Amino acid sequence: MTDLGDFGEFDADSEASDGDSQGSTPPDGSHEGTTESGTTASTSVSATDTTDQDDGFETADVEPHGEDVGIGAICVSQGLRIAEDGDETTLRAYITRDNRSEIRIGSYLVAPYPDGGAAAGGSASGETLFCRITALEYAQQYHADDATEIHARRAMRTDEVEEADYKFVAELEPVAILYEDSAEPRSAEDSSGRSPREGGELKRRMTDRVPKPQTVVRQATDSEQIKTGLKIPEDGVFLGHLSVGGEKVKTAASPPTIDYRLKDDYDSGDPLVFRHTLIAGGTGSGKTHGAKNILRQYLAEERTYPMEDGRSVQPAVVQFDPQDEYAQMHDDNPDLDGEFARRLEREGVAYGGVDDTTAFVPKVGSASYSAGHHRAEQVEFTIPFSMVHDNPWLVAGSGLNDNQYGALVSVLLPRFRKEYGPEATYEEFTSFLDDPALREELDESGRVHEATFDAVRRRVLGFDHVFDQDARPITDLVHEFVRPGGLSVVPTYHITDTRAAETVVLALSSLLIDQKLSNDPTYDRIKETPLVLGMDEAHNFLTDADSVQAGKVITKFTEAAKQGRKERLGLFLITQDPQDIDDAVFKQINTTVVLNLGDEDAIKSVNIPSNLESKVPYMEKGQMVVYSPDNSEPVELIGLPKCLTRHGRD
Repeated sequence: MTDLGDFGEFDADSEASDGDSQGSTPPDGSHEGTTESGTTASTSVSATDTTDQDDGFETADVEPHGEDVGIGAICVSQGLRIAEDGDETTLRAYITRDNRSEIRIGSYLVAPYPDGGAAAGGSASGETLFCRITALEYAQQYHADDATEIHARRAMRTDEVEEADYKFVAELEPVAILYEDSAEPRSAEDSSGRSPREGGELKRRMTDRVPKPQTVVRQATDSEQIKTGLKIPEDGVFLGHLSVGGEKVKTAASPPTIDYRLKDDYDSGDPLVFRHTLIAGGTGSGKTHGAKNILRQYLAEERTYPMEDGRSVQPAVVQFDPQDEYAQMHDDNPDLDGEFARRLEREGVAYGGVDDTTAFVPKVGSASYSAGHHRAEQVEFTIPFSMVHDNPWLVAGSGLNDNQYGALVSVLLPRFRKEYGPEATYEEFTSFLDDPALREELDESGRVHEATFDAVRRRVLGFDHVFDQDARPITDLVHEFVRPGGLSVVPTYHITDTRAAETVVLALSSLLIDQKLSNDPTYDRIKETPLVLGMDEAHNFLTDADSVQAGKVITKFTEAAKQGRKERLGLFLITQDPQDIDDAVFKQINTTVVLNLGDEDAIKSVNIPSNLESKVPYMEKGQMVVYSPDNSEPVELIGLPKCLTRHGRD
């Protein structure tokens, strides 16, 4: 006998007495014996029992007849409640044994409202509850204590769990009610190639009905139901495929995946490209890979946007590139094979190198640019000092206070422009400030104190390698810099002086923004072309800081973000430190794409729902969360495994 009891073979005959009890029958006609489990049982015995087997006990079949449909049913053991306050909603489903291993948190389910005859995935009225699993729970089927030695030792001696001993319950979050609008039939195949739906167009509304108890729940496998339930547009800019827990959602359609797209027309609001995009991800998360794939869609030949004069124009893309990776978009990806390309064509995804790609290389001092990793055309340019008159903070560095900045803007630059002309150079400006007579005159007149004059002079020195270099001014290259359907990349990796690199990026972005927002632009080419302004490592330029320069930059970009939808200007910001981007700019971002981030402050700053926020640190390369309230419900995606253009250096 062990401490678990004696589990040896039991022989009832060896335990029976040889006395009168053996073979005797009690007066009531019953016979007392021992069952296989060792318990005492009584069975009725009569002459008829031994001669007529038809009068014996019948075996009851506890298994329901027919074939199972779905994965389980709505249960009411802990309540069944739909409320305006999501925290007060109680919606649970019992999952049957054979389906339990396939269920994951985040999976999408549908449950029909039984208002009429059954229809595919719904009812005759077309109303179906679309919901998402938010929690999974095992519970005791019977009242018993399994936290015992005997249960643990038995479990340690077997490889299987008796599922019948436990309830498996999924907690559900209602997402929407799907219904058919017979007034708006779908009359043609959609972008996924599905045939027209019988009846009306499938639509969604808020959850305002409670499902019936014991309603069968099914996994959502219909592409149109899933897209409608999550409010995903059928057409638009491709970002990736819908996923749950790192696995693509599969449907019964062909292809079996759900493509996620950003709305890109004016049928129901402004295209989301002009309502701005942020891509946040840590090193090695696939951030640049994903950004290239998205930008490639904006450079597709068929993508155009209507302008106020009635023309439909392809967008121009200008990408600031501190790591020198985006000029590679000129070249095809040699790893993109024919089978993968055919799949992309079936799904309407643009791929391949962009022939109209030009690297605009800033000439800064003696810094040299090497371009052995791409075949894009190179055009060297310089920043003319004349641009400072419209944006004085370009020469202010980051150390001027309000008083000093006022002296620069209101006194020194206007005086210099009047004496030397609007096209005067940076070298002439430093000579202008070296004049002691000017310093004395301004101090005696009370216009600029001599200490303020000296402070301004110190701050504006050190830009001699940035302005007016031996190259064509960017203001002479605007027509080539902004090209409909073209990609202009501005690499700054070769510039080792951080201050100089920032000046170049801010000078060019200010030129584009000012012309876009101007009612009397100098360069009509910028004003009349849809523009996507991409900025990698955006946290270096749009950070919250106390300096005058930083404040002017934030104000400019905030204004650009606010008016972008009207002026066909879209900001495309890429960063690994989203928490460093100023809130004023961040609040104007409509679409946030979040890849793996390990920093808790960074994750908190992107303001995605908590259920997706918890997944971010564990996402593999290429996995992403998309939060775009005007496009869809918050979702998890998997990006394409291959870059649509060349990516990476050999």
